[in-house]
Order: sequence, then C-alpha cells, then structure tokens
Amino acid sequence: MKATDTTEIVAQLSGLSLSAERDGNAVPLTFDTDLDLYRGETLCLVGESGSGKSITVRTIAGLLPAGVQARGSVKVNGQELIGAAERDLAKVRGKAVSILMQDPFTILNPLQTIRTHLVESLPADRRKADVDATVRRMLAEVQITDQSVLGRYPFQLSGGMRQRVALAAAMAKDPEILIADEPTTALDATTQRAILDLIRQIQRDRGMSVILVTHDLQLGFTYSDRVMVMYAGNILERADGDALRAGAAHPYTEGLLRSIPSSKTRAVILDSIPGSIVPAHETVDHCAFSNRCAWVTEECIAGSPRLRSIGDGHETACVRIEEIRDEVLADSKAGEHVDVQPIASLVSTMNDEPALVIESLEKTFGTKRHPGHRAVADVSLTVERGGSVGIIGESGSGKTTLARCVLGLEKPTSGRIIVGGRDATSYDAMSRTDRHAVRRAVQCVFQDPYTSLNPSHRVGSALREALSKAESSRSLTVSDLLELVRLPASYARRRPSALSGGERQRVAIARALAVSPDLIVCDEPVASLDVSVQAQILSVLRSANEELGTSLLFITHDLGVVRQVTDQVVVMLRGEIVERGSTASVLDDPRHEYTQRLVAATDFDSAA
Repeated sequence: MKATDTTEIVAQLSGLSLSAERDGNAVPLTFDTDLDLYRGETLCLVGESGSGKSITVRTIAGLLPAGVQARGSVKVNGQELIGAAERDLAKVRGKAVSILMQDPFTILNPLQTIRTHLVESLPADRRKADVDATVRRMLAEVQITDQSVLGRYPFQLSGGMRQRVALAAAMAKDPEILIADEPTTALDATTQRAILDLIRQIQRDRGMSVILVTHDLQLGFTYSDRVMVMYAGNILERADGDALRAGAAHPYTEGLLRSIPSSKTRAVILDSIPGSIVPAHETVDHCAFSNRCAWVTEECIAGSPRLRSIGDGHETACVRIEEIRDEVLADSKAGEHVDVQPIASLVSTMNDEPALVIESLEKTFGTKRHPGHRAVADVSLTVERGGSVGIIGESGSGKTTLARCVLGLEKPTSGRIIVGGRDATSYDAMSRTDRHAVRRAVQCVFQDPYTSLNPSHRVGSALREALSKAESSRSLTVSDLLELVRLPASYARRRPSALSGGERQRVAIARALAVSPDLIVCDEPVASLDVSVQAQILSVLRSANEELGTSLLFITHDLGVVRQVTDQVVVMLRGEIVERGSTASVLDDPRHEYTQRLVAATDFDSAA
C-alpha cells in the first residue's frame, strides 16, 4: 500500500504515558508515545497481547478505562482530549472517531435486528427522512446486497457478515478516523482478506484515516502505510510497510516475522520468541525486550533506549542494531521453512486400526417436521493412528459441528463415527464401558482454554484430576505433563488467572495428554494467540503427534497453521468436503475453485 501524500494531521499523540492505580500507586502501562496520524493514511500498531496497543489508540476516542490516568497530549483535529469533559469527548466519538472491534457482538445486540442496529447508529437528523433507503445504502457500502439481512438477528449471520454490519454501523456518522482493533483475527483467510480490502476501499472513497491494531505483522506491512511496533508499553520500531518488508531494524520485530507460520512449506523447527512479554512497569530503566533478546549486552540494560532514526523515516529503539543487524537477519534465514516428511505419517503403520473413522455423516438442525439447516452433509474421513488431519474452510462450513459430533456434543442425523473400533455415533446408545473408553480415547483442545480449566482450581489440581482418569501403563506425574508442554514444574501452584493465554492453552493440552488419548480434537486452538505464542503451542501439539503418536484432528482457518501440524487435509464448504489429500499437495496444487481462493487469499504480496 502506497503512503499518502497529505501532510494534514488529524490525530496527534505527544508524550502520552498511561498508568493504572493499584494499591495507591501509579503503575505504568505505556511510556512517552508519540504518534502523528495523517488524513487518508493507514497506520498500524502491531505487537503481542499486553503491549499496550489497544489502550493507546482508545485515547484517540476518549475511551480510557476507569482507573487509568493519562499524562501528555492527545489531539483530534486540534482538540485536546486529555482532561476534556465527557460531553466534549462524546462529540468526538462516532463523528470524528469510530471503532471496529474484533468481535462484532461487542457492539451488536443479539435481541435487535440488523435494521434496528443501523438505524440507531445514524445521527438523529438522519433517522427520519427515507431511513429505509439510507440503511440499504449502508449495506451496499459494505457489499451486502441481500436486503433480507435487515430483518435478521446477529446470531443468524456468519462471522464475516456480522463484521460487515459492524463496519456499516461504525461508518454511520461519517467518521474521519476508523480504529480497527483486531478486526479479522477470528475470520478465515478469504473473509479476512475481503474485510481488509473492504475497509481499504471505504477509506479511499471517503478519504478517511485508519488505525489498524493487530498482532500479525504481515497484515501490518501489507495493509498499512506506516507501522509502529509496540512491546510492553514501548515503541520499539517505526517505519513504512515497504521498509519493514525489506528488513526489520529490531530483534523483536524480526522475531515476530520469523514466528509467522508459512502456508507454502513445513518448517523443520517452528520459530518462536523465547519467554513471554513482561509488564510495562518492569521495563522502566532498560530495553523492554532485553529479557528475551539473544543479543543483549550491558549497554542494553544501562537505560531505556529511545527511538532514533536510521534513515528514510525508519526508526528503532535498538542501541546495537548497526552492529548486529546482519547477524539478526542471518539468524532469521537460518530458520527458513523447509518441507520435511511428517514423522506422524510413519507412525500409522504400527497399528492397522484407525484412531477415527467417519462414514457418510450428516447433521441437520431442526425437526423432522420442520427440517432446518444442514450443517454437515455426507462427510467421510479417516484419521490414522498417529496421523494428523486438518479441516479447513470458512465460518459456517461445518468444521466445528463435525468436531462436536466426534466429541459426542452433538448427535448426528445419520452416518457413523468409529473411535478405535468402537461405534461412537451416539454416546447415549453406548454401554457405560464403551462410553468411558471413548471419552478417554478422544480429548479436545478448544480455542478458549477457559472452557476446559476450572478458574478456581490450581494447575496441579486440574492435572492430577485428569491423571486419575488415565488407564495407561505409563506412570506420568504433574511435573511430567508440565515438562511435555514446556512449562516449569512451579506452574502447578498457579491458577489459570495467573497465566497468559498461551500458558493456559499449554495447560489445557497437558490436561488432554494426561489420559494418553489416541486422538486430540483441536478446534481453532491458536486462533486468538499472538504469532510467537502460536508457534510455541503448535510445537507442543506437533511433538505430541510426532513423538507420542497422538493422532490429531485439527480444525483451523489458517493455512499456515495447517501446513505446520498436519500431513493430510480436507477442505469443507457448506457442510461438504470439496477437496482432500496430503497437506502439501492440496496447498501447493489446489484443484477445487474454493480451495484455490483460500490459497490465493494467503498471498499477501498480491494485496500490497
């Protein structure tokens, strides 16, 4: 995306520092952020969760959470927002600045129709005259041509359609600035691309400025004019998208780039940034990234480095970048992705009995008298023992419904499910012995680990409970399980609330592995994680598959993820399998038109 030529500043942050009061003390959240947003440009803030991205940009909309104090200056069209009265901030929201969130349900009321949402989002003077024509134009701008959508409720729409409606509502008051906060994280590749292209088209038509907040650096330099890399409340690098694409000037930025899973080749070793992000208040007097950086020296911890120019508008906070940049880039190339034969595909020859067989499965929601939506239609697939099968497809393609049938959370309308030789089509129809055996043989890892972890139980207690259900001859301990998922034994004393999202997901995987399952069903287990944490979780799952021989049924919308952890893949569309084969052959040479669109949507070079 080419940088805008305008020099008109519509929003400006100067020396902005945020802090939260805890036990009577001001705890820093961000430090001295400077930001100029020009009319018509797209500025991206990228970084891991906890970097301070969202709370920083929300100051531009006057939406600081209660208990957060701001020091410095935030101006929108010259108007100072720090210290402004609420009535003045209310005038900024919607008309000058609007926000598009990651989850459209945060602004869409499930009890109201889409028409009601759009009408209520309009300024009062536009709710009277010819409002029907107005809401139809609003839908048209976000490329929704089906007018029946106006009479539906949010839960009746796909994720991508809900996000389009949310965008239409955000545009209702003709904002000058749109803050898009992780707007595509949970969407499949084609829908993600469509939403980002749509935002860009609306931006060009209106001359609007956009702030894109994301943890995906590839999206950042593809869809933005300029990129700011944020970490633990600090800005570590700032440059235009083309400069970052050519080469990062900070080890953290390069680490983010290395962590992005490739959809083109399978890596021998999945790259990730070691360790985890630290709170901003622990970075006051040294480089924020020093505890995770392979190139740290005494110079890095002698003080907190400031952004400095290295030419052509490229700034970095790394004090050593001139002497280590070649080494940083060489280290990145050393970890390039190289296709290898997945070990898991060899394990399946050890046992002729597949871990899972699905035969002509159908699932229709509704009743015999009033049949409803057919979510799964005549699906057949096999997961060999020790094998790994990925299921990819857009939202609403039937992926999760299929997984829920395997787990016994939904009862198929017809067809058969065989788990380790046992008929598991209906959990109610099984004997108690068979039901117990199947529930041990099949474990699950969901997108949100809170669904499988009791927040009131310590990690050790949760794992001991799971171990008590095991029937394996292997004598595992809580420490063994934590070591399997690369967590220290001391984490047994922690509760889920004291863990990061990635750490909670590792505990969820450890809990699944405790009973030595034959199969783990993974339903979007890394969809909401930062790319570096994502790589760590994928490494754990791949090790379970390749070293323990645990079969995987892996549901994802991310082609890079499916490339790294599966040896076979099926592509689903509207409840049916439209293509299947080895992961490499399907992604390298897709035959079905829908698969071709999915693969093309991951080619970010064509979107630049």
